[in-house]
Amino acid sequence: MCGIVGYIGDGNASDIIIEGLKKLEYRGYDSSGIALYKEGKIEVRKFKGRIANLEAAIEREHFTSTIGIGHTRWATHGAPSDANAHPHSNTDHSIAIVHNGIIENYVELREWLIKEHGIAFISETDSEVIGHLIGLYYDGNLLDAVNKAVDMMRGAYGIGVICSKEPDKLIAVRKDSPLVVGLGEGCNFIASDIPALLKHVRKIYLIENNETVVLTKNDVKIYNADRKEVKRDVFHVTWDADAAEKEGYDHFMLKEIYEQPKGIHETLNRRLDENGIVKLDGISLTKEDLEGFNKVYIVACGTAYHAGLVGKYIIEKLAKIPVEVDVASEFRYRDPFVDDKTLFIAISQSGETLDTLAALREAKNKGARILSVVNVVGSSVARESDDVFYTWAGPEIAVASTKAYTTQLMCMYLIALYMGHTKGVIDMELYHRYIDELQKVPDKLRDMLADETTLMEIAKEQYKLEQVFFIGRGLDSAVSFEGSLKLKEISYINSFAIAAGELKHGTIALIEPGTLVLALATQDRLFEKMLSNIQEVKARGAYVIGLAKEGNRDIEKQANRVIYIPDCMDDIAPLLSVVPLQLLAYNIAKLRGCDIDKPKNLAKSVTVE
Repeated sequence: MCGIVGYIGDGNASDIIIEGLKKLEYRGYDSSGIALYKEGKIEVRKFKGRIANLEAAIEREHFTSTIGIGHTRWATHGAPSDANAHPHSNTDHSIAIVHNGIIENYVELREWLIKEHGIAFISETDSEVIGHLIGLYYDGNLLDAVNKAVDMMRGAYGIGVICSKEPDKLIAVRKDSPLVVGLGEGCNFIASDIPALLKHVRKIYLIENNETVVLTKNDVKIYNADRKEVKRDVFHVTWDADAAEKEGYDHFMLKEIYEQPKGIHETLNRRLDENGIVKLDGISLTKEDLEGFNKVYIVACGTAYHAGLVGKYIIEKLAKIPVEVDVASEFRYRDPFVDDKTLFIAISQSGETLDTLAALREAKNKGARILSVVNVVGSSVARESDDVFYTWAGPEIAVASTKAYTTQLMCMYLIALYMGHTKGVIDMELYHRYIDELQKVPDKLRDMLADETTLMEIAKEQYKLEQVFFIGRGLDSAVSFEGSLKLKEISYINSFAIAAGELKHGTIALIEPGTLVLALATQDRLFEKMLSNIQEVKARGAYVIGLAKEGNRDIEKQANRVIYIPDCMDDIAPLLSVVPLQLLAYNIAKLRGCDIDKPKNLAKSVTVE
């Protein structure tokens, strides 16, 4: 949930580390800090708030160093403060650490360190125990001390460590939290995510679980859990670093909304052969494999979970196999019925979502075949899966996911079509109709994005409200959950989504005069039922904004305002209907003065449970 960067070489470590932290600020931004070796000792500077506070302090002091570690934090243990910010040190400040993750047994370790060794703690964090443990075990060999400390800890961690008594090395450890090593000329780097390093290196080591890395400026050694040195192939990063810049947009979120036509086009057309038949890259799910599955589990969190809800509908319809969708944080705690006849589909934008990763491992241990849908090449979820289907969304920086969601949806359609075609259970005329409709989506989205007038008007009328309801039926219900999430996470409005047919079973009691209700009605076969649901809330005084396909003008008789999407197949509508909801949330948040790319209390990659 936090960002870490480390550097060792001949350059100015402070400039390089702060520059890298800025690329990771989407991972955490309530405090930041840096530890640098200078003139025989480690200097630590850390501050509550954004990285700009740290940067200003370092510039005032003209810090230069050739080795250091930095951190940008999203608080889990202890409120945002200077004291709780990373890096943390041992008692004599000869060792400094940065940490991404959670130390689950930190309370017992902290009590042991205080009672048995008289160590005084200055923060409320779980991470501080790491520095003290390493300091306790240090006897002239930093690697040995780190290993002994790691043996004491339970939890998830990506750790960077430096020591004033061994200023020629930087040590890093990974367990369930992302970690990469950048390979330079006369310098080397660590980071919790690749964008932090792209300005300097393209050669990367992807560090595996339970591995420890020792970096000097000219060498990198990787050790496994048995302390044996292992060799690692170099991963060459091919993406364009400029893709992570705003390119003139006010916010990354807006840029990424407008990148959706391209992302959807790439995700689709990379997987179609000359005859319009879906090819799932190197995925080797045969007809025999698919016929051997008696169930599909789709497991994910947040926005990815909402993509899974659409995936369930489409896979069941086109592949004729039962699908269960589960929240990853609940999946492994209910002893799910999973075996070698289960296809487990994990969806994660970052590929580092810890709950999803833990659920994946649980399913794998029970014999399931693992297919992951991820955006980040070489991520943990991707590496631990049997098959990987990349979304090709490109780097997504804003915390509120947009293009990752729509490309995940496209992946769900392609997986369902592939399964149905391979099993021979879908009519080919219908198959090609789906492909034709999907191929039209990018252009339809471009047309929609060309005119935001209605959405801007609605935003100006409604941005001061503090409660909003989203309702829909069928696939509209699934999209309602995502539209509601987008609004609440960036505008902080209390937003609630519910299947429209459930209104009468309790929720309608909350509808009062003036209550804003967004009613999604893009499903032709459910259109009349949605009109009835709109009448129900209107009768209680609700102000209704409808969302429908062009041509379904009857909704204007019931709704106060209407947003239209281009006509399409019912099943394809989620790819179109979610976009105006994203833009509405964006415009409302902007009018409310919210920090859209970095909403409070949230981080882009959730690497803790």
